[in-house]
Amino acid sequence: MTMKMAMDTGADALLPGLGDPVIDSQRVFRAVLDAMARPGTLHELPQAVAGSVGAPAPFEAATAAVVLALADQETPVWLDPSADCAAVRQHLRFHCGCPLTGNAAAAVFAVVADPGAMPPLSAFDQGSDEFPDRSTTVIVQVPALTGGAPLELAGPGIRDRVRFAPGGLPAGFRRWVADNHAGFPRGVDLILTSGARLAALPRSTRLEG
Repeated sequence: MTMKMAMDTGADALLPGLGDPVIDSQRVFRAVLDAMARPGTLHELPQAVAGSVGAPAPFEAATAAVVLALADQETPVWLDPSADCAAVRQHLRFHCGCPLTGNAAAAVFAVVADPGAMPPLSAFDQGSDEFPDRSTTVIVQVPALTGGAPLELAGPGIRDRVRFAPGGLPAGFRRWVADNHAGFPRGVDLILTSGARLAALPRSTRLEG
């Protein structure tokens, strides 16, 4: 069965993935790398990606694109209750073949579509001192990447300080980020998305003030 036939059959129409899976994955990966290299700065998805990627509700364009670009058959993905729906599960299984897990601590990637109800960062795999790269990367979709309670960021990739103010995060988020950095090199990396934009808070980033 061709992709077009699969998308045209079944009870639920399957939205398209990345327009060009190879090239668009590279474009999204570059945007993620740039965001990780400059924590707290905002990055736009390339227009070609943002205009073509399918985003099953409640996903928005950047969330869908980041998951499809990073996840594959060997990376278990955890979905929060808001994202754990038939449309999202079908979309991810078809377009990137990733296994889905109900255990947050077993996930290579985690997707939070309802940040107000997200679990603490300690609920995810923190990696180990020997293999810190095996920790979970947590993708958090927020209502906006500006206008929230400001975080003063410092650390690698930041000259002096950066102010980052994502909206819609839970009251404990600031403490979670501080605790996450305190365990470095263990800890999770965060990618925050909103619409077609993204930003990152790697575990190496510390809070000031």
